[in-house]
Formats: sequence, C-alpha cells, structure tokens
Amino acid sequence: MERPLSSTLPVTPGVYLYKDAQGRIIYVGKARNLRKRILSYFREASALTPKTVAMISHAASLETLSTTTEKEALLLEASLIKKHRPHYNIVLRDDKQYVLFRIAKDVPFPRLEVVRQARRDNARYFGPFTSGQAARETWKTIHRVFPLRRCADRAFKNRVRPCLYHHIGQCLAPCTENVSPEDYGLLIHRVELLLAGRSRELVDMLRRNMADASEALDYEQAAVYRDQIKAIERTVERQSVVLPEGGNMDVAGVVPARGGLALGLLFVREGRLVDGRTFFWPDLELAEGPELLWSFLGQFYGPQTSIPPRIVVPWLPGDTAPLEADAPAPENGGMEDAAPDEAESLDALEAALADARGGIVRIAKPRNAAEARLVDMAASNAREAAVTKAETPISERLAAAFAPAFATGRAVTDAPDTVPVPPRPIRRIECVDVSHTGGASTRVGMVVFEDGQPQKSDYRTYALEGEEACNGDDYAALAAWMRRRLESGPPWADLVLIDGGRGQVSAVQRVVRDSGCEGLFLLAGIAKARDDQGRADRRAGNIGDRIFLPGRSNPLPLRDGSAELLFLQHIRDTAHHFVIGRHRRARAGAA
Repeated sequence: MERPLSSTLPVTPGVYLYKDAQGRIIYVGKARNLRKRILSYFREASALTPKTVAMISHAASLETLSTTTEKEALLLEASLIKKHRPHYNIVLRDDKQYVLFRIAKDVPFPRLEVVRQARRDNARYFGPFTSGQAARETWKTIHRVFPLRRCADRAFKNRVRPCLYHHIGQCLAPCTENVSPEDYGLLIHRVELLLAGRSRELVDMLRRNMADASEALDYEQAAVYRDQIKAIERTVERQSVVLPEGGNMDVAGVVPARGGLALGLLFVREGRLVDGRTFFWPDLELAEGPELLWSFLGQFYGPQTSIPPRIVVPWLPGDTAPLEADAPAPENGGMEDAAPDEAESLDALEAALADARGGIVRIAKPRNAAEARLVDMAASNAREAAVTKAETPISERLAAAFAPAFATGRAVTDAPDTVPVPPRPIRRIECVDVSHTGGASTRVGMVVFEDGQPQKSDYRTYALEGEEACNGDDYAALAAWMRRRLESGPPWADLVLIDGGRGQVSAVQRVVRDSGCEGLFLLAGIAKARDDQGRADRRAGNIGDRIFLPGRSNPLPLRDGSAELLFLQHIRDTAHHFVIGRHRRARAGAA
C-alpha cells in the first residue's frame, strides 16, 4: 500500500482500519492522533516489526473513524476487533463470561444465584470461577451448610407451604414467614463473609455462637454451628492465601512458549487465589508482548464481567518487556511498533474499565515481592498450559485437510482460471441445517464454532415463511438462507459447512456467485456415506461421512474416524439438534 497524503488524514482521536484487495478488514488500530499514528506505518521496513511489514504489504485501502475522546476510540477498537476478528490483530477468541455468585440486596429474603453476567444493580457479586462445575459444587456445599432459599422469585411468591428442602433442614422456609428478615439477614451475612474470603472472621463468630449455645444447653443448635465450622474449614482448605494482607486483584503474566506468546491470568479475591485462566497466541514474538497485553485487557474486560479494582501487569507502556536470557534484544527496546500510542492509552484504558466497573480501576506493576511472585506464577501457569497443548490446533489441521480447496481456488467458485491461494487456518466455522414439517414452520439453524469451541451467542435461527419457505424444498431454503446471511454482513466464517451433499452445496454456491461474494469463505457440504444400493448409511456408530466441495466430483480424502472428520461431524450434529429444537418450538407455537 502506498503512503497516504498527510493532508487527507485527521489529527483527531479515532480508529483506523486497513483493508485488503477484497475489502476485508485485516487490521484495526486506535490512536490519539490518527495522522501521526498512520504515517508511522510507512517508515523504513527495518524500523517496523515483521508483522507490521506483512500487514502493510497486504493492505490495499485505509479507512478512519474519528471519535471525540481517546477512551471512545479504545472502546470502538475493542468492539470492531470482536466483530471483524482481523487477521493481523491480536484477537481474544476465548472471551466467554465466567461464573459468578450473586446475592441481591434489595429483597428481604435473597437467594444465592449462579450467573454469568455482572450487572449494575443492587447486588453483590463474588468470583469469577472459570469452571462452572466447580462453582456449582461450591453452591451445593453452601446450601447444605447455610439453609438459604433455592426457589426462583416466582415460585417463592406463590408458595403456600414449605418445600422439601425445609423438611430436610436445608431451608428456613422464608416463603411461609418461618424466619424473620433480620435472622435471615444474619445468615446471608455469614455467606457473604465466606465468599468474600473473610473465613477467619466467620469461623471466630461461629465459635462464639457455638460456645453460647452450649452454655445455654442448646446442644442441637451448637451442633449446627459445629457442622458449619467444619464445612467452612474444608472449603477454605481448597484456596491458598497468596496475599496475607488481603486484596482483590487480577494478575497477568506473559511468557514466550511454543513459538508464540502465552498469557496467564490469576483471580485473587480477599487475598486468596480463587481461580486462573491461560491463553495462547501462536507466531507472536516477545517484542509484541505489550500490544498483546493491552489488546487483551481491552477485550477481556467489559460491563458484564467481574472487574477488580487493581490489575497487576508485568510491565507498563514505556517499560522494556522482560526478555529471556538467550533472546536477542529487539531494536525497539522490546516494544511493539504501536507502543508509543499505547503509552498514551493507559489512562484511557483505566477510565474505560472504571466506567464498566462503576468504580476506580488501577493498572500497575507489582508493588511488593508477593505481587511479583504472583506475576511469575501467572507466567509459569501459561507456559505449562502451552506445553500441554502441544498438539496441532484443529484450525491448522482443517486447513491442511482443505488444502485441495485452497490449491484449486474453487472454495466458493468453480471458475477454471481462479488464482491459487495459500491455505489459512480455519478458525471460525458456520454450519447450517434445515428443518420443517411438510414445508410448514421451516427453520434454518446456524451454529458457530471458533477454535474448536461453540460460540452460542452467535447461534442464529432463520424463520422462512411464505415464498421463502419453498414448500419443503431444502435446496431453495438453503439458497434463501444464504441470501439473508450475506445481507447480515461480517464477521465472515473461514468455512461455511452445509448439512447436505453436492446438490445443497451447489444451491448455496449459485447464490454466492450471483452476489459477487466469491472468496469470502470456503464452502463445503457434509453428507452420509452411501451403501452399495446408493442409500445413505445411517447405521448406529457409522462414522463414514463425506465432505464435498463446489466444483469437485469426488469428496475430500478424509480418513474415517480422523480427528478432522469427527470434529466436522460434531459440528453438523450440533447444528442438527439446534435446528430441530427451534423447529419444534415453532411448530408448538403454531398449534
């Protein structure tokens, strides 16, 4: 791409988007001064990182979006990266919401809820937990020890007699006013102390209550306190104290591993290490660590996540990233080319996180030896996790499996003179299936997988009514779906998988070709293998499916039972179950 004219670039804060020759966004960046930042990409190649040089060589056009403040640019950048997932951006692909505990504060008899989103309401949230199963086990333990109500608000308001949990001693039955709001509030206070990590204070209080009950000869109540103390001690043993003075914070560590960069994140609440998470990005160098860190923080935290008041990071903008002993020092001092702009963005990032949290957020380096050990622990966990996942990612295995499609260039077009394109990892897959009853209540279901994981927030159901329903014609229904999918725009999939054979793929291919959208994605169909009589082999346990590509008479040569084929079958089965459920719901509503 040629250097743009300086006079055509604004000097305001904003976001810039580099696009390739097909108009796809390949990089999104933010800047306090757009002109200064964009022109920095067109210096001598020796002053740029290899990734920046590669990105500029593939860029064909540039678009800018001005904002009022740098904080607005930061939020817009994170939103565009999540939406378009540009090839040259550092993208957080595992951005799921973790499990939290919630206790409402605006009702007399609140319950302990397990949620995945923190809202700005009158409630207390505890967590996060990366394992939903572990969180629910903790939830069950708490209810066995502290007799809180479990029923939902609607059932609670309509109940006229205590439930079974009351009869087995695991609920105080506030639904029938068997307990006063004050006594129930004391119970909630104890649960909050436990979840907040103040277990020592809670145990001391329960020991005093147990002694008072014993002196009053109320041995039954004393036994209740005794059981609560034992249960609390067993729960606390699972959590290690990493900050004796307490504190709520997340701790991040970045380390080179397996030809890329790994990032570890530890969740510390009230001085106790409650959970952790690791991430890995291949083909990144340590010089890109600062860009990775700031991009991660902007994408990971949001209004519906649990944001602590302090985030500890290994370095701040302007610092030199720590290097391995045997690693050569980068010419730019360990900072990615974007580091000057990132150094200006720290205040904006803290302000954006503070708005999302509803309170002050500070991003800082370790302030003592204990926090420095936590940074090292986060980095060590990330390195070990990267080593245990040493097998080739499924996205790269799929790229190798679909190499014939890349080699011929006939992924979505059968033009004979198509220029061959190099294979690229297949990270995002959209799979569709059709369900109807004699042409009635026609539904097309689309499921989405990224890096091997389902993205349920991206699942979609397309209702086809009237002429679009096509009177039970699956080919026409899939064609109608593709027209609507192209209208909805990005993010585009790397692979669109159709539940069907050559006929279904051809019907969709014609729509793509007529719309002039060739090259946006690979297109393939998955169908059951045929027996000697030409019928689909639907025997239980049959794993002999076939993958068909447009313009190819023979299926891809995938071995039965291979990891790639089994993964595609799993996605197809997920789409089938999803659309069947949506069709049954539509049919029930029409009855």
